[in-house]
Amino acid sequence: MIREIWAPNAGAVTLLADGQTHPMNAGENGWWRVDAPAPASAYGFLLDDDATPLPDPRSRRQPDGVHALSRDFDPASFAWTDGSWTGRQLAGGMIYELHLGTFTPEGTLDSAIDRLDHLVSIGVDFVELLPVNGFNGTHNWGYDGVAWFTVSETYGGPAAYQRFVDACHLRGLAVIQDVVHNHLGPSGNYLPRFGPYLHEESANTWGSSVNLDSPEVRRYILDNAMMWMRDYHVDGLRLDAVHALVDSSPKHLLQEMAEETDALSAFLGRPLSLIAESDLNDPKLITPREAGGYGLAAQWSDDFHHAVHVSLTGEVTGYYADFAKLESLAKVLTKGFYHDGTFSSFRERNHGSPVDTENMPTWRLVVANQNHDQIGNRAIGDRLSATLDYGQLAIAAVLTLAGPSTPMLFMGEEWGASTPWQFFTSHPEPELGTATAEGRIREFEKMGWDPAVVPDPQASSTFTDSKLDWSELQSGDHARLLAVYRALARLRAEHPEFTDPRFTAIDVDFDEDARWFVLHRGTASIVVNFAATEQELPLSGRVLLATDAATALTPTGIWLPGHSAVILAR
Repeated sequence: MIREIWAPNAGAVTLLADGQTHPMNAGENGWWRVDAPAPASAYGFLLDDDATPLPDPRSRRQPDGVHALSRDFDPASFAWTDGSWTGRQLAGGMIYELHLGTFTPEGTLDSAIDRLDHLVSIGVDFVELLPVNGFNGTHNWGYDGVAWFTVSETYGGPAAYQRFVDACHLRGLAVIQDVVHNHLGPSGNYLPRFGPYLHEESANTWGSSVNLDSPEVRRYILDNAMMWMRDYHVDGLRLDAVHALVDSSPKHLLQEMAEETDALSAFLGRPLSLIAESDLNDPKLITPREAGGYGLAAQWSDDFHHAVHVSLTGEVTGYYADFAKLESLAKVLTKGFYHDGTFSSFRERNHGSPVDTENMPTWRLVVANQNHDQIGNRAIGDRLSATLDYGQLAIAAVLTLAGPSTPMLFMGEEWGASTPWQFFTSHPEPELGTATAEGRIREFEKMGWDPAVVPDPQASSTFTDSKLDWSELQSGDHARLLAVYRALARLRAEHPEFTDPRFTAIDVDFDEDARWFVLHRGTASIVVNFAATEQELPLSGRVLLATDAATALTPTGIWLPGHSAVILAR
């Protein structure tokens, strides 16, 4: 078997496999190769005179941690049963975002399989996993990964990942994997020892930028992206913080990735979707390549979250300040972004670009009333359920699932989970734990949150407190809210208005003072009473869904209790 490694920084490279050393031969462009026995139960690389072996940058398994020797894994050895799976297009779909470590008590891929039927029951089409690749420690969000080609053994490793994807496809669920290509974690990152993987001249919030000037580093990223969709049958990728990708090449990495994804999709005969998380509000990412864009399938729209959050909570600190009026919600629903070139008081500059609402389909924007960032990056990781009543949570559900964009739920949202979702780490190095905690407090100081109430990310309780309590589903307002989510899923399946992708089919009315809001979608009207007091609106039609049983049609309109919503078929 030919082993090869890209290590242009090294003057000599030796393969260590099962205790035996094999000097490697230098080739072109920094590549080293050797013909060695395979497979190896454990292997690594010795660089120059260093006697400590390093794991393979393309390692498929790290069962003893990211600092230890690598193991071989053959993805072709798995007996897939999803031969009839034809995939799922993003248009009209619903995404469910989850973190494996806190989704179930066990925190594993196999235990998550047991909850998939619940996701089917609420109309989920896509299961989106927070990053699963190898990191140092026992638990974290996943964004401190350093072994990009592995699946963390904490979750069950690569074979368990294949079982999970296979089980999802058996139930008609597509899988989106969250991947992080804009930075590496602070512990176990040996890539700079091998080659110029990082661009030390530029940095982002999380450390040095990835060196996209290097063709080999670009290939490393693209191969990683294709691996998930080819070897693990994943149906799409969520690309973390693409605004942190520093790329001055003639063809941006995102466009290159989209081209290779489309080519792989054509070969596999099923849809593959790339979804960007971007802070830029730039529709170029999701504009087709034929029209000069990068050709990604979709991108997150935080503006929707901010508008809904402020409408329900009244919180206007930090980046919520510009969303104080219902006008912001109206603009987001009809124009895609609120900041589309307008002044952002939080950023202290103009921000964003307009969406071509005549030609851009609404489903290219992924929206949520809660997600891992917007909950976990709060001081105490409090969900909306910590401060809002059932009626307000139901309003959030209606606006998200009956609105025009691709809806995404965050695990537990559907029953108003009472558990927080906090920022947790398990850095074995105490100094890293301290630095991470202090850095987060500095990062969010403009939000005005009290540092004294922020949980210690390194405390084990911060992690365990964030695990879902599945016993809540059947009780009180939890069950009542869950019924609303299931009813909304049925409406999306039965009425084409709720998956109509045309911005031009959307209209809104609202009253800032009275705090009512109406979203018209074709022959359907989504009517929301944000006020705590009841009020009557001069609208008529057949009630498709009411979040409060006291809602009533009257001779002059519809009567809504406080904090309620109703969907009418006109």
